[in-house]
Amino acid sequence: MTQSSQPAGPGTRRGPEPASAVSVMTFGGLRIAYDHRVLTPRPWTAQQSRWAAQLMAGAPPGGVLELCCGAGHIGLLATALTPEPARRHLVAVDINPAAMAFTVSNAQNAGLSPWVEVRHGDLTAVLGTEESFALIIADPPWVPEAETTRFPQDPLQAIDGGVDGLEVARRCLEVAQRHLAPDGALLLQLGTREQVAQLDPASYGLTPLEVRTGERGVLVDLRQARPA
Repeated sequence: MTQSSQPAGPGTRRGPEPASAVSVMTFGGLRIAYDHRVLTPRPWTAQQSRWAAQLMAGAPPGGVLELCCGAGHIGLLATALTPEPARRHLVAVDINPAAMAFTVSNAQNAGLSPWVEVRHGDLTAVLGTEESFALIIADPPWVPEAETTRFPQDPLQAIDGGVDGLEVARRCLEVAQRHLAPDGALLLQLGTREQVAQLDPASYGLTPLEVRTGERGVLVDLRQARPA
């Protein structure tokens, strides 16, 4: 979960290789590698992967975009949970080069590389004007800036959501406003239901279809608002 990786094809610059002291955990059946430069994958975020896989089954044609992908675990598990004939192309985006490297290697280790493209850069700058996606998955930083000292073990970039905790989440909504396909869904992870309301999705042409409270945090399924 960082603010926000070039396609992983031949000749692509893939960023630095993951550093030493790499840890590996099992995340929903996948082996996910990470280190201190990225947020440790939280087991409960597999709920977002499972919901995303369910949404893919009924989504319109098109690929999947993951914003703030971190080590790539959420999008990769969603892809793995989708039967191979129905899998969609996943574009994973993060501004952290270490997250980019881990997403690439984790996709390779899971046998998912054919479905995964990683773009390194700012989440509002790495997409083409005409690109659209049937499903957007986002796990942005949502801790208010003044509260980040409560989590000294976490990389600041991966948790700092700005003054009110929603600065990056708003940018995810901006991306969805421009790049979500008609009848597509944005599946967003935040800290509380109150944050969903504070985010004011309607100002981005989006409306919450469903909000689920998880073990920690909430998930919200956002859709394009229909004209009255």
